[in-house]
Amino acid sequence: MVHTPMATAIPFNVQSLPDRAVIGLSGDGILSFLHNILTCNIENLDARALAYGALLSPQGKILHDLFVHGVGNEALIDCDAAARDDLVQKLKLYRLRAKFEIVQRNDLAVVIGQGGVDPRNALMGRRGISPTGDHSAATGYQTHRFALGIADSAEIGVGKLFPHEANFDQFGGVDFKKGCYIGQEVVSRMQHRATARSRILPAMFENDQPTDENFIRAGETVIGEILGREGTRGLGLLRLDRLAEAHVPLTAGSQRVRVAKPNWMMVEILIPAVAA
Repeated sequence: MVHTPMATAIPFNVQSLPDRAVIGLSGDGILSFLHNILTCNIENLDARALAYGALLSPQGKILHDLFVHGVGNEALIDCDAAARDDLVQKLKLYRLRAKFEIVQRNDLAVVIGQGGVDPRNALMGRRGISPTGDHSAATGYQTHRFALGIADSAEIGVGKLFPHEANFDQFGGVDFKKGCYIGQEVVSRMQHRATARSRILPAMFENDQPTDENFIRAGETVIGEILGREGTRGLGLLRLDRLAEAHVPLTAGSQRVRVAKPNWMMVEILIPAVAA
């Protein structure tokens, strides 16, 4: 079994993530409301805590992955900037007659280097909310994230992946003990039957030149696709059964690709030597 080398936390200076945006919820019952529609447990989120989860479709696929920051009697949602308007509309739809407010917080930015420890993995460092314009744009963050094998909204997409495929079950993005939430029956069934056929894994490329296709192959067999890449680091969605059966090196176009199991991943994954 192959693991990625042990990564170390990068002590990022406080920097903003320009591809993230903030939604504010204020008023009575906001934590219960979010707890009842998201995959994660935030019913008792305190004023300085940070949780990670997703809003799913009824079919159990991820529509929006997000962080919830507890700030007193307010909750701040840290989400994909390109999807913020759609998420606001969905939250207002599910709010029904509740009295709390849901607003876009253009005065706030998502930052790394301060705030709570990233609940996905402590090696991702701290993550928080800060006034817009206070900090420069982050550098090195995405490469570090790819090296750890952790996907973000850009790789997860909208309506494409089940939580297990994006490894939510491995870093607490799903609470399997809580009651119903949107898509819960599908996610619970995948958990009990261990039916996740694909997972996101870190991918290493032989050089930093772009590939001429995004499919990852073992010979002529497509076993996955590249979800994101920066330099020689990236993330791929791999069919685990096809990966286990690979007998030749993996390629994307004409370029060699190697995949690995992150140290934090607890499920069994067979990666043949030719693919590692």
